[in-house]
Amino acid sequence: STKTHPGPVVHLSDSPRDEGKLLIGYENGTIVFWDLRSKRADLRAYYDEAIHSVAWHHEGKQFMCSHSDGSLTLWNLKSPNRPFQTTIPHGKVQRDGKKPESCKPILKVEYKTCKNSEPFVIFSGGLSYDKPCRRPSLTIMHGKAITVLEMDHPIVDFLTLCETPYPNEFQEPYAVVVLLEKDLIVVDLTQSNFPIFENPYPIDIHESPVTCTEYFADCPPDLIPVLYSVGAKHKKQGYSNKEWPISGGAWNLGAQTYPEIIITGHADGSVKFWDASAITLQMLYKLKTSKVFEKQKVGEGKATAEIVEEDPFAVQMMYWCPESRIFCVAGVSAYVIVYRFSKHEVNTEIASLEVRLQCEVEDIITPEPEANPPFPDASSQLPSLKSLSGSTNTVACEGTMKDSIPCLSVKARPVRMPPGYQADLVIQLVWVDGEPPQQITSLAVNSAYGLVAFGNCNGLAVVDFMQKTVLLSMGTLDLYGSSDPYQRQPRSPRKSRQFAADNFCMRGLSNFYPDLTKRIRTSYQSLTELSDSPVSLELERCKSPTSVKGSRKLSLPTDLKTDLENRENSFSRSRSSSVSSIDRDSKEAITALYFMESFARKNDSAVSSCLWVGTGLGMVIILSLNLPASDDLRQSEPVMVSPSGTVLTLKGAVLTFACLDCMGTLTHRPYEVWRDPHSADDGDKTRKRKLVMHSPSSSQDMGDHQFAVICSEKQAKVFSLPSQTCLYVHNITETSFLLRADVVTLCNSVCLACFCANGHIMTLSLPSLRPLLDINYLPVTDMRIARTFCFTNEGQALYLSSPTEIQRLTYSQEMCDNLQDMLGDLFTPVETPEAQNRGFLKGLFGGSGQAFDREELFGEASAGKASRSLAQHIPGSGGIEGVRGAAGGVIGDLTRARIALDERGQKLGELDERTASMMASAEAFSKHAHEVMLKYKDKKWYQF
Repeated sequence: STKTHPGPVVHLSDSPRDEGKLLIGYENGTIVFWDLRSKRADLRAYYDEAIHSVAWHHEGKQFMCSHSDGSLTLWNLKSPNRPFQTTIPHGKVQRDGKKPESCKPILKVEYKTCKNSEPFVIFSGGLSYDKPCRRPSLTIMHGKAITVLEMDHPIVDFLTLCETPYPNEFQEPYAVVVLLEKDLIVVDLTQSNFPIFENPYPIDIHESPVTCTEYFADCPPDLIPVLYSVGAKHKKQGYSNKEWPISGGAWNLGAQTYPEIIITGHADGSVKFWDASAITLQMLYKLKTSKVFEKQKVGEGKATAEIVEEDPFAVQMMYWCPESRIFCVAGVSAYVIVYRFSKHEVNTEIASLEVRLQCEVEDIITPEPEANPPFPDASSQLPSLKSLSGSTNTVACEGTMKDSIPCLSVKARPVRMPPGYQADLVIQLVWVDGEPPQQITSLAVNSAYGLVAFGNCNGLAVVDFMQKTVLLSMGTLDLYGSSDPYQRQPRSPRKSRQFAADNFCMRGLSNFYPDLTKRIRTSYQSLTELSDSPVSLELERCKSPTSVKGSRKLSLPTDLKTDLENRENSFSRSRSSSVSSIDRDSKEAITALYFMESFARKNDSAVSSCLWVGTGLGMVIILSLNLPASDDLRQSEPVMVSPSGTVLTLKGAVLTFACLDCMGTLTHRPYEVWRDPHSADDGDKTRKRKLVMHSPSSSQDMGDHQFAVICSEKQAKVFSLPSQTCLYVHNITETSFLLRADVVTLCNSVCLACFCANGHIMTLSLPSLRPLLDINYLPVTDMRIARTFCFTNEGQALYLSSPTEIQRLTYSQEMCDNLQDMLGDLFTPVETPEAQNRGFLKGLFGGSGQAFDREELFGEASAGKASRSLAQHIPGSGGIEGVRGAAGGVIGDLTRARIALDERGQKLGELDERTASMMASAEAFSKHAHEVMLKYKDKKWYQF
């Protein structure tokens, strides 16, 4: 239309009766009904307030409008000049009978009818202005009842789900889908309290910021059902008892059959287990680690503030053994929690231990190498293996001096533990002479040995979680014994116990920047946000940080190469025999730990239990574990831990270990088969531990029986054991450093997968360390990627691409080939529901006619002539002159006649189809009536 509109158009809708009329709503409150056939305005109506949305009654005779003043108006098509009903649902009624006060605009309204009850009026907005702090809400009006549902986030849109797709029938609404800015909820309209449905999709993965992730593929198949069963018991109450109403689409699992589990640690101390099989992502189980600690009152928790100002329960590291179901968590407040899995609820006290782990070295070490006093051998260091029992005795603080005080308080009373993961032991590092404990940088657990080991920039601690005792608490320098390649001086008392802020180290970093100390010590949650600081990336870099001196401020990526070259020079300087100190920093962080059956010394003829320790200076120390010979004595006999004297070297901080047998097959770590620790049905026989040990071949005709794979942030090496010969070495990167490295299985083989800070993903064959893949995938631009990236088996990996999204990737060709078969279908083909059955008698006697256009079937349109109420379109080219020329000639007449014949044939074909359909319906009705007659033909009147 070329006519001037009264204002901007804000709404368009057509009548549900499909009468060819279009309702146009304007910003100034004008309503126009436009006839699409005659192309003119039939009716006009006016209202004082702007229109936001329109909702129709299913009969098409009434419609409802929402306005900018929070009012709802109901209109009738028979008298559309003014609305016959006006309400302001949330407006206060004035005493003098005046119009209720205006409210916020109602942005959207839906008007849904029911056959046996009052209609539903659902709208968003419209709240009173006198409550500015109220959250966004959705209002449901059903009869005289008004229910306001407050939302956690602003409402983007909502949609009412109805039993029928036809707008000209009773709608019978049963649910409302509400799209929020950060969530999606569905409200159940069939219950009076309007509960929400439990959402089966993980929209709230960022409910608390993700701080760390672990990814497990091809894990035991019984884990997912078990975790789901215990997780279902912990779900919130108040959900609708009906199933999720949105059932469109379908999952396609493809050829993949192995289960996958993702574990996410969060800033509030919670841990979530997710089913990630194929392309699904569904939360199975949620564990709250903060429940083992007392709640901190206002004004308390100052000890924790020295380490982290916010989020004292943030999960920093996780270690999970799927076979034994042992789960271990390291928190940002320098604590470790060991969990056992049980299907039974228990009420018990939580065992706790306190460990003093403090490195005492001279601040500056400058003597010449010749002046270094001789070191005692490894056996003389055994007295240092002091068993710091988990005594809760604390030394009284003198003034502000803190000593033997943990950062958090473990609950001393019995605690009810529901089925699932239950805390078995809490280990806390304590303050030492006014210095807070350093955060944990490495963690390892072995269920077969019953040991947990963890380290930081001060040293290493080994704890027996079966006997609840501390086996080892030793500084890193003491682990070397006489094998220290740097010939550092032994420990000596410090002259000053004053804690320097510059000595604080996040995640065990021994090189740090004073100007960034405050940034590092602030909230752990800030690490989950996008970081523009390249220095924070260099500081945090991966789970196992480096400790090499090179503290010049970086400017990635332009100055990365220059700084790394300087770090290379510092490596060579520190490894030089003429340098007796490692610059000015003597702390050496423990960056990697690994339990395995291996050869601890060169002259060993059989494997034994060992703990491999990797440090930030590229040193590998092997500790011997002396376990009781019989499992019956495991609970009573002590476990001995001692340095073996074996030291291996690499370039860069050690990231990971692995063990291969003589055939190059990955040797799995020993583990204990899971058994329920609180099962009442277990007898003495079933309570005995069942251990699975993977020992290499011990045939006499072979010299070396084992390969040890060690990867640092710079290079990878393969050693032959027990000869400790370096068979293969590969310098992975010279200009960057690795953030993550894992030994994974792929296509019935083993390879070393690496993720570099420059964005390259590389894979190396084992044990030969030949490059298999090197692709520039993703440059590391923020700390989130560096902290959450991890590999798993079958050529897969993941990381957090944003605070709310988990990005999975694959470097397996087999997975890429099957990816299309794994993708789901968004839409599922279904048959259109039949229209409402009007009944035979109702259709025969006075019922309203079917939705057929009489003129279309029997009028002039069927004879090839256009309807008088429609504009005629004459096809052709050349504009108006061409059309006129064709109309005056015989060719134009023949063309129009041919088009008319085609249209008539098409209409007759449609009429034949409809007639056949009616005949089939009549035949079915006749057959049914005949069957009813035969059924009751021979029955007497008293038999009915």
